[in-house]
Amino acid sequence: MRHTDAGDVTAYGPDHAVVRESAGRAGRGEAPSDLVSVAARLGLEAVDILRLRGSAGPVLHDRGCDTLGFLVPAGTSVGWEQVGSVCTPTWPRRRGASCVGDEPPVVGTSWLVSPEDTRLRVTEPRELRAALGEALRTLEAAARQA
Repeated sequence: MRHTDAGDVTAYGPDHAVVRESAGRAGRGEAPSDLVSVAARLGLEAVDILRLRGSAGPVLHDRGCDTLGFLVPAGTSVGWEQVGSVCTPTWPRRRGASCVGDEPPVVGTSWLVSPEDTRLRVTEPRELRAALGEALRTLEAAARQA
């Protein structure tokens, strides 16, 4: 983590995703959501699975299209253990703003599945774990076939 001139704390997730949190709110447990970051290929498979099940919440992608980020309920990062992913807390960029809205909560990202494109505010961790596991098995099977 490093401090920026604006007083924000910037945390780097896997594959260089940058998560901004308000330094004044960090540590008080006021995060509206956490972010599960995965490699793009695994994440795209998981998004397809979640969409088929009607359980995909908002999803981010970085501008290099190397990483996807799934918004999950706040507090998920405390107990998150899933191979190939990392879960970090996120905070709104603006005081009083929600992580789910027009502006993505992660610097350098855009919406892959926007909040307007889903009825869910977040993806349930149980559903995401299952989709990531299924996606990983699918990719491994495809690699064996190649």
